[in-house]
Formats: sequence, C-alpha cells, structure tokens
Amino acid sequence: MIQIIYDSTFEGWLTAVFEIYDYKFSDVVFAKENVPNALLFSNSHTVSTDIVKAQRVLEGLKKRLSTSGLEMVYHAFLSEINKIDEVLFQFVKYVFSSLENIEGDLSNNEVLAVRKAAHLTHRESHRMKAFVRFQLTKDQLYYAIIEPDCDVLPIIKDHFRKRYADQRWLIYDVKHKYGVYYDLKSVSTVQLEFDSKTNSSKFLAEICDEQEAFFQDLWRNYFKSVNIESRKNMKLHIQHMPKRYWKNLVEKIPVIKN
Repeated sequence: MIQIIYDSTFEGWLTAVFEIYDYKFSDVVFAKENVPNALLFSNSHTVSTDIVKAQRVLEGLKKRLSTSGLEMVYHAFLSEINKIDEVLFQFVKYVFSSLENIEGDLSNNEVLAVRKAAHLTHRESHRMKAFVRFQLTKDQLYYAIIEPDCDVLPIIKDHFRKRYADQRWLIYDVKHKYGVYYDLKSVSTVQLEFDSKTNSSKFLAEICDEQEAFFQDLWRNYFKSVNIESRKNMKLHIQHMPKRYWKNLVEKIPVIKN
C-alpha cells in the first residue's frame, strides 16, 4: 500500500492523481501534509503540487465530463468529508476507464458519493450567502466571521465581490483558518491570527464604527418584527438556520452594552 501525501489543495490532489497513474501505483491511500495520519508499515509518496500536471488531469476530465460534472468534482473536494480524496480518485478511475459519460450512473457507489458530497458543499455555500453578516470597523472595513462545514470561500467570493463591489470587505473562515479580502479592485486570500474573542461585546465595541451598534439594533428589531410569535415554529426555524451558525449572526448575538 502506498500513502500519497499532498498539500490538501485541489491542485495538489490533481497532481497526486497524475503521479499515481505516472508511477503506476495500484493500491493507494491519501494523506494531507498537515494532518498526523501516517500509516504504519506503508510506503509513502510525497507529492509536490505541479500546475502543469494538475492541468493535464483536468483537461482529461473535461473531455469525459460535462461542465456541471467537472464542477461536481470540485465541489465534492471542497466538502472535506472523510476520505473524499480517495472517493474522488475512485470516481476518476471510473471516468477514465469508461467510453461514455458516467456522471449520471447512480448505481455506482463512487458516483453517488461524489454527488452527495457536492450537494453538501452546494447547500453550505447557499447558506453562507444568506448568513454572512458584515460589521463595519472604524477604518471602514466590512468584516464577517463564518464557520462553515465545507470550504466554501472559493465558490462564494465572486458572489460578494459582485454584490458589494463599492466597499472593502473581509470574510474570515474560522474553521479553515483563512479569509478572502476585497480591496475595491480584486479579491485575495489572506491568513490571519484569529482571536476566539473576536465576537465578544468588548472587542466589537473597540473596533466597530460608532454607528455600527445602532445599525445592528435596527437589524435586530427588524428581525423581531417580521417574526410573528403566534406562528413561531422553532423546529422549522432551526432547520433553515441551524444553531451552529447563530454565534456569527448579528440577530442572535447579544446587544452590546456600554
């Protein structure tokens, strides 16, 4: 058994796929560089991400999958569910061994698993578009903290770039430890030292614009006014807005007090 170690990026995974075929490895498992999961009694092959190799695999997939099928592969990778890199590799083997397009073959376990993983990412990205709550800092930067299950920043950043094209903003993903920053011209990836107290009342009072608390209260009041108490259905509410998102939603954060 060969353990394939890569840098956890999509390009790194594509490079790994190329090298598995190139070196004719037959029995492989995947491992990420930053995760201490080395297998005992196994040989290892460390992959250095190579854009040329990654592009060759991508071009091969483009010839055998539709545009939506290729997007499904990418979204499935971003789901980060357990062993998705191995599931995707089995999916790719099936793609390359077939003369016809196989992305609709739900009788195949890997195809079904990839579709489910992609759906998970797609659903999470839609939730993030709805649940991102920007707060204005004293230096006129709008920032938001998110904590999605899937790595959705790569697929939602264009949505926010188009929607908020006239203001500087930063969306930071606590779980995946990076963010995207828009400077009125382009979106770039940023790494930050994140403090778990970032959403505390004291911290917000120190960094937020003087009018931010006022506008947050307006939003909370609006949120309360559109919720009719007699029609309150907490089960349905949690279904559409799971509790794991609440700590980063303005309407769910306690009012900042002086």
